[in-house]
Amino acid sequence: MKHCFYNESVEFFYNNSRKELTKHWRTKDVLVVALGLTVSVIVLLTNLLVITAIIINRRFHYPIYYLLGNLAAADLFAGIAYMFLMFHTGPRTAELSVKTWFIRQSLLDTSLTASVVNLLAIAVERHQTVFTMQLHSKMSNQRVMILIFCIWVTALLLGLIPSYGWHCLCALEKCSSMAPLYSRSYLTFWAISNLVIFLIMVVVYTHIFIYVKRKMTRMSKHTSFHPRYKETMISLVKTVTIILSAFVICWTPGQVVLLLDGLGCKSCNVLAVEKYVLLLAEINSLINAIVYSYRDNEMRSTFRRILCFVCYRNSKYTPTVVKLNTTDRRTLSQNGHFTVDSSI
Repeated sequence: MKHCFYNESVEFFYNNSRKELTKHWRTKDVLVVALGLTVSVIVLLTNLLVITAIIINRRFHYPIYYLLGNLAAADLFAGIAYMFLMFHTGPRTAELSVKTWFIRQSLLDTSLTASVVNLLAIAVERHQTVFTMQLHSKMSNQRVMILIFCIWVTALLLGLIPSYGWHCLCALEKCSSMAPLYSRSYLTFWAISNLVIFLIMVVVYTHIFIYVKRKMTRMSKHTSFHPRYKETMISLVKTVTIILSAFVICWTPGQVVLLLDGLGCKSCNVLAVEKYVLLLAEINSLINAIVYSYRDNEMRSTFRRILCFVCYRNSKYTPTVVKLNTTDRRTLSQNGHFTVDSSI
């Protein structure tokens, strides 16, 4: 029968994994915390702005925007989780109880998983609408809510599994170097799961990219096609490129480092880069808000309304209302999805 170390301190497991546990604040620790808190605050503000815009603007009450709102909620949660980490890192790590340490890690795992799965759901939705040339996805609101519920259930399961058994408290030889209370097998599973989601996203967006490029080539041979359509297609290609580039840059390093640690690579100095790859993954929560929302003209207009709320009340700022004809009411927005005039 294996002996479990439930009553040991966090310091005990860090020593077991030979991970440095400082007792005093170093310059490096202060810089990491300061940068982390700054990123967290920006992530919170930007994603809160996106959520508010989707709630108050009736033009955003469609499946794709509900998914965008849920992505913003996941990224908002990621900002909160990362901020919690910043307040419980460095010399404060040694003061944590085992339970608090698991809470700290579970918050991060849950939020980051929810963000990644949301990105996958949006990729699939974009694929469906682009290839069927629909104004919006035919998915009902009920199905969207079920999908959002499934996303959070999946994220919670993956985030809470280590706390309820998939740890190394009863098998010290299996402890991770980066997360000394986690089993290396869990890190391997988590990293591979995210890499699989990443590969699916690459396939989906590459398919969209190829389709749009071919569509533009065929349309360019006809002088009668609407210039607005070409402009929208070019914008969609740019958006897809930004999405893939941001995701690759922000997520791949962290997943590779986790996988190397999970596989027990002895010659890989994963501890030297762990804080930086985690920060890079957190930055993706900021980029998501920019790529998926700020490239939308209607979204930017709503942001201005929110930020200039006081000006609106004092009648110092009056939005310009432009009446569109029937043809222009149904156009593709700059981020690649259709928008519909609220009067329809």
